[in-house]
Amino acid sequence: MEETDNKERRERNEIFSKAVRAGKRTYFFDVKATRGDDHYLTITESKKHFRDDGNFTYEKHKIFLYKEDFEKFANGLNDVIHFIKTGQKPIEEFNSPFENDPEEFKEESDYTKIDFDEMDSRGNTF
Repeated sequence: MEETDNKERRERNEIFSKAVRAGKRTYFFDVKATRGDDHYLTITESKKHFRDDGNFTYEKHKIFLYKEDFEKFANGLNDVIHFIKTGQKPIEEFNSPFENDPEEFKEESDYTKIDFDEMDSRGNTF
């Protein structure tokens, strides 16, 4: 029964997969679902490495990309691909990161400001 539960969980979690072979590497794009049925993407780079004894292993690197980040990720990827192809930086490169998402880069912290010059060695203020 446990094997059936694991299989159902995998099938529920894995929605869609796409493998892209690129030379010695393979990239796997896997759409998965959280328990709350939100979709996210895992991107896995897999490269075959041969050992001295003739056997091989796969070296894998994985990133997780959540749907709230898709647009920013795609924009960044498109920008760097454009730069590699043309040698020209996108115009957005010159904008301050504070202009893109001011909430993400607040100047004022939600935490209490601490003046370390006014603290003793135990962290107490004078």
